[in-house]
Amino acid sequence: MFFDLLLVGYIACAGFVAAGVLGSLYQLVTREPPRFNFAGESVMAFLTGVVMCIFAGPFIIMRNAIRGRRMENRPLGWLVASSTIAGMWSMCSGIMVMNVALVLVGYS
Repeated sequence: MFFDLLLVGYIACAGFVAAGVLGSLYQLVTREPPRFNFAGESVMAFLTGVVMCIFAGPFIIMRNAIRGRRMENRPLGWLVASSTIAGMWSMCSGIMVMNVALVLVGYS
């Protein structure tokens, strides 16, 4: 039981790290923070925005939640709910990241 919880935490951390790296890379390239915005001039720009939001979603949610708590004085429950959503999303994307890593290493 404890090992399962530890594994879930590790996978969620891997997903959040992947989201943070992708979000920071996006900010480095475009000089603007990532956000949930799918406006694009072409189909390829739209699809790139969707894929970026799928994997960088936890990073975007937590950045917005922390800024909302600090600057807009949103209630603590808002931050807890946002953290829960970002954690579950990180766990789901972490499973995908770990599967890709295992395939690249050759364990699957």
